[in-house]
Amino acid sequence: MTSPALALAKSAAGVDRLSNAGIGRGKQLLKKILSSRGRRTVENTLVPYNEILEAVYEVAQQGELLFNVHPETGVRDAGNRAYQNAMSFLTELTLNRPLYEAFTRLDVKTKDAETRHAVFKILRDFKRAGVDKDDSTRARIKKLNEEITAVGSEFDRNINDDVRSIEIEDAQALDGLPGDYIASHPKKDGTIRITTNYPDALPVFQYAKNEEVRRRLQWEFLNRGYPKNMEVLDRLLVKRNELARLLGYKNYAAYVTEDKMIGSETAAGEFVEKISKASGPRTKRDYQVLLEQKRKQSPFAERLEPWDPSFYIERVRAEKYQFSSQEARPYFQFERVRDGIFGITGRLFGVHYRRVRGAPAWHESVEVYDAYDDGTRLGRFYLDLHPRPGKFNHAAAFPLVVGLRGVQLPQAALVCNFLDPKTTKGPALMEHNDVVTFFHEFGHLLHDIFSGGARWMKTSMGDIEWDFVEAPSQMLEEWARRPEGLQSFATHHETGKPIPREMVDRMERAQAFARGLLVRRQIFFAALSLNYYNRDPKEIDTTALAKKLNSEYYPVPWYDGTHFQCNFGHLNGYSAVYYTYMWSLVIAKDLFTPFQKKKSIINPTQARKYRRTILEPGSARPAAKMVREYLGRPPKFDAFRSWLNEGGAR
Repeated sequence: MTSPALALAKSAAGVDRLSNAGIGRGKQLLKKILSSRGRRTVENTLVPYNEILEAVYEVAQQGELLFNVHPETGVRDAGNRAYQNAMSFLTELTLNRPLYEAFTRLDVKTKDAETRHAVFKILRDFKRAGVDKDDSTRARIKKLNEEITAVGSEFDRNINDDVRSIEIEDAQALDGLPGDYIASHPKKDGTIRITTNYPDALPVFQYAKNEEVRRRLQWEFLNRGYPKNMEVLDRLLVKRNELARLLGYKNYAAYVTEDKMIGSETAAGEFVEKISKASGPRTKRDYQVLLEQKRKQSPFAERLEPWDPSFYIERVRAEKYQFSSQEARPYFQFERVRDGIFGITGRLFGVHYRRVRGAPAWHESVEVYDAYDDGTRLGRFYLDLHPRPGKFNHAAAFPLVVGLRGVQLPQAALVCNFLDPKTTKGPALMEHNDVVTFFHEFGHLLHDIFSGGARWMKTSMGDIEWDFVEAPSQMLEEWARRPEGLQSFATHHETGKPIPREMVDRMERAQAFARGLLVRRQIFFAALSLNYYNRDPKEIDTTALAKKLNSEYYPVPWYDGTHFQCNFGHLNGYSAVYYTYMWSLVIAKDLFTPFQKKKSIINPTQARKYRRTILEPGSARPAAKMVREYLGRPPKFDAFRSWLNEGGAR
């Protein structure tokens, strides 16, 4: 198995050496292509080009991982250099006119469909990159792309590094929080410190009865990255807008949506409005129920405050639906959840996972596994699941080695921030939302592993339409919510008894409450992402626009004095296309319908069909075609609409 050598480098010098070698190999292969004389063939053009992408993508992907997870600042910096240098070379590659002309002379009409699709995408991407522009314009495009990469890294770093906290003098201020949470936050030097890391902050927002504690922590949570990222975000918007204009687009949103399933910024805006309208009546009912719940404690309350929704959603679920999230926590011990994911996906997809003890990794807490199918190794993955200083503070899957048929097996890393069993007092119990997140991110990882038989880099999973990439992960969440899935692994950490079916039923009904409000929150994020990039940045005050869009799409008011946009990391990585999450969710709900029609959702036959038609092809075919092949029909909105309106306020 190919080693992800750069991701495992132990020093900044080692990262620099390996990244220079990878990019150097890319440059040598480029010379080989350009020096070739005579008729252009797959062997003298596409094959070495594929090898260039293979070498340089590994530098970019593994450098990005190190930047986000390595415990040493110097290695993180070196990872960022590697990532930026690789992205610079890839930009240079797509602007190389002789290389483009070589591909225009490559005739693949008689080749297989996967090869034809790869070449189609290569030529399309050359044109979208600006290869047909004059020399000075191409030089400016290259510089802009390099600057955008650097500014984006700066934006991400400021979020990762800005872990804030509040100090609490009395443990009574944590009334309502689980006992194990309180026990794991003892007084030090006379105060209790609560950080903005997810395992610390999210339970406070959900359970803390003390409104002032929630308010103070929410202030810090929403101001992560501020004030540094105010100016950084402005620069990012300006540079992306200039790039889009140079490429002939009216704005960056128009550019970045063109090669997605949705096709255009106009269609993206229409989709946002469609979901907003569909969720409107449900959202109003949800909000009114929450406000009535708040008035039980504050009779004269006229609105929900920004620090209220999670807390009052939890209260309504407990009182009206007889379910408290704390009731389920004892059934979600971290190790059993992890093993449960292994068990469910193993049964569904016919695979098993083997721990590789002693395998090198970037931190001692990282676990390494190989995935097997009937004795055949499919690939390797790394689980980096607990918080530490300087680490990426959300959840994501990072590809490390792209699987290529007959060349190399895929490798990927799953990065999350769940409670660490080694540092908690007592068992590391997860919130159900964290369990769902774990399934979601593992879905990305499986997509990487199962699509490892691609022939070309341009037909691998990493080149799939961006607004489809979340659908398989959102689909896998269903097994973290349904009784048949949960009862296969969720056992009480003390008694070992499985989670009762009636508790899961109550949890399902309770979690359907406030669905409209939560969807509208996502639509606000989508509208924010789109509207930051669909106009001239000179017109934008990012805080004022965020506040305006919040008032249009989300009924809970903006928290004045906070700057959410400074820690909304998707504004870099996803730019204008955060709508992807809702778009993919509509598809995911439809993809799950064949399982719902079976007697059991643990249905290996249906799962193997899904693996074969959706996961394994990577991007060898357009996503819409794969969905139609799997469903036997075009996708529909019906399943999403039904899900959105399940339950409702009582």
